[in-house]
Amino acid sequence: MTAAVRVRSDSEIRSVTDAEVPDWIRALNTGFLRAPMASEAEVADRRSQLIPDRTLGAFDAGRCVATFRSFRQELTAVGGAAVPADAITNVSVTSTHRRRGLLSRMMAKDLAAAKDRGDVVATLIAAEYPIYGRYGFGPATHATEWMIDVPRAGLDRRYAGPDDGGRVDLVDGEDVRKLGPELHERLRRRQPGAVDRTDRWWQVSTGVVRRNGSPWTEPFYAVHRGPDGTVEGLAVYTCDDTWSDAKQPLNTVTVKNLIAMTPAAERALWLHLCSIDWVTKVRSGYRAPDDLLPHLLPDPRAATPLTHADWLWVRILDVVRALEARTYEGSGTLVLEVVDPAGPAGGRRRLEATPEGASCTPTTESADLTLDVAQLAALWLGDESAVRLAALGRVQEERAGAARSADALLRTSRRPWCPDMF
Repeated sequence: MTAAVRVRSDSEIRSVTDAEVPDWIRALNTGFLRAPMASEAEVADRRSQLIPDRTLGAFDAGRCVATFRSFRQELTAVGGAAVPADAITNVSVTSTHRRRGLLSRMMAKDLAAAKDRGDVVATLIAAEYPIYGRYGFGPATHATEWMIDVPRAGLDRRYAGPDDGGRVDLVDGEDVRKLGPELHERLRRRQPGAVDRTDRWWQVSTGVVRRNGSPWTEPFYAVHRGPDGTVEGLAVYTCDDTWSDAKQPLNTVTVKNLIAMTPAAERALWLHLCSIDWVTKVRSGYRAPDDLLPHLLPDPRAATPLTHADWLWVRILDVVRALEARTYEGSGTLVLEVVDPAGPAGGRRRLEATPEGASCTPTTESADLTLDVAQLAALWLGDESAVRLAALGRVQEERAGAARSADALLRTSRRPWCPDMF
């Protein structure tokens, strides 16, 4: 087998000018295997959203051949603190310019700017697993999607709504734009891994703004209100129109988004979806791997996993602020040697944590654990196990039992979850 040849790149990496936005979109669409040319409406919409110094391109002979964009984000740490994040998206390299270091150069430029701004972490949703670990990103949350076989679920066919004084109502997009933001703010302040949603997010998700010229199908919106009338949950879903040759309904509900503040609201919304006439399947959308959903059904086997995969990837930029921002259920001390050859997170630090707060300071004490910055990201939101990473050879125990001590401090009773794609 012939070794891969690395081609030196003379492409220029820089911010995209207003006049170059159509060419940048063409390169982005090409990289994502979409029709290359953008409509005037798409160009205008993109122009209104792009931040010039955070929209990068690689240019070869005046043609854009790679794209990269970031924007301001808030990410919820364990315990509810919102930390400033550099959210990365729209990453592409044209197939004619692969393996020339273009992504590495754009990533280095963006992460350096993020560190200078004071961002604690960088985030992204990885289209491909192998790419981002080399830049210090680690998978910090995972997602699971289920398909519910409604007839097998064992639900009471006589179900007509919550019996605890709450209720489920169908509303319109205008109502969602009024009720949804406050509900989501309440949720994300207590959900590790959740990110903020802008006004534009709500406009796009309710069809006011159309992205990329894609067609819009109006979904259904179901709101759960508690006994006192407070909005406690929201489900957004679509439904197909499928019937068998024997005139039997075989319709599938596809959940676009479902958030709930209480188990009662969550249960009521799932039961609502499973009790819609003619619906025989409910596709859950991406949920936390330990979501309550399967066990809300009398027969949990009726919820078959379709997908289980990494979701939100995190890159720690400031170890001290990241570890001090989150909370800890127990008390303990841990000395971490963080390896970060290409970034700012390397060094040895002593974490002293209690349920009342934590401090993280540089130290010359002997390390308890040595780990790459990407593995620290996987541990930070509480989803991964240091014991498991040690067994995989990704964390080195310098003191016997240190990985178990790290799990006692860092792991959480419920897994983190990011409800959003960006």
